Amino acid sequence: MAVFSVSPAQFISSIPPATRAYTAATIAFSLLYYVLELVSGTEFAAPYLVLIPGSSAFYPWTLLTSALVETTVVELIFTLICIPASLRYLERLWGATELLKFIAVTITVSNIIAFGLNWIEYVVLRNPVFLYGQQYHGQMALQIGVLVAFRQIIPEHQVQLFGVLKARVKTLPMAYVTFSTVMCIVGFQCPFIVIQFGWLVSYIWLRFYKKNTGDLGGGPLYGDRSETFAFITWFPPLLHGPLTLLGDTAFTLATRFHLIPISGSDVESGGYSQVPGGARAEAERRRAMALKALDQRLAGGATSPTPPQRTANSSSAPSRPAAASISRTTETSLPKKTPSTTDVTQSVDAAVKDDKEN
Repeated sequence: MAVFSVSPAQFISSIPPATRAYTAATIAFSLLYYVLELVSGTEFAAPYLVLIPGSSAFYPWTLLTSALVETTVVELIFTLICIPASLRYLERLWGATELLKFIAVTITVSNIIAFGLNWIEYVVLRNPVFLYGQQYHGQMALQIGVLVAFRQIIPEHQVQLFGVLKARVKTLPMAYVTFSTVMCIVGFQCPFIVIQFGWLVSYIWLRFYKKNTGDLGGGPLYGDRSETFAFITWFPPLLHGPLTLLGDTAFTLATRFHLIPISGSDVESGGYSQVPGGARAEAERRRAMALKALDQRLAGGATSPTPPQRTANSSSAPSRPAAASISRTTETSLPKKTPSTTDVTQSVDAAVKDDKEN
């Protein structure tokens, strides 16, 4: 009931500016496509709105604007349900500038790869359908990019799909990529193959190039180099060995040719999988170090000597000087106080507080 108490103007004004502008552009371009299709009839083609590999060389802006066109009402409704809410969350977390860069890179680079692939298929197979019989449109590349971003930020969050299926966020990107693979094998390369390209492009951007303006001091840091977001985590353990070798080789070459932004933490660590890339990864590392220190303190307290016990042959009524001497000896021989449960809880709370502040 609280939703209906808010006027449409107030609801629209509550949406962050970049999300609001992108949603408005999607609606405007899609409606323009519907009007032109209705006026032109069955032989309608709009190479100036959607990406057609054989014509887009004359309309280069379609590498970006084609994502704003949903050619059917069903696709438009699905996009308006999923994308604005997701972008709203990301914009409040990243800011408008980083969100717009993420959108532009994910869509444009994915379309460029699809454009190049179609030309290669045409050169090899000499079939003009790869140039003029396929058109790329819609926001499938951005949809998988948003899932990759959520997998980075809230991987263990559980969502409910269609009111029935429950799944963790970290499983959704590969499920969508698997769906894309099946559709391409069946024969629907266009536009479903851009899902696979969007997955790779968005991951590379978030892993190496996204600027983290809110990180710790020492200059801007780029990407997220934590082990929990490594490339091998997308695949089963059987493939981790060869993928680690491939990833290390690609990272070494990219670094040699200065294709990846280098920050202070990269130079100090000199590695690929061990490089902390953001405040979240730094907080995880600090928490692990704090827990390790607590374990060492607990282990040290457990091995301390026990206080001496009075024997049965000792005098039952010692003199006062003797009693004082025994008391001093006992106090000096007692072990240091071992950390209690309260100490452990306070240390862990301090680590979690440090995590939230970062």
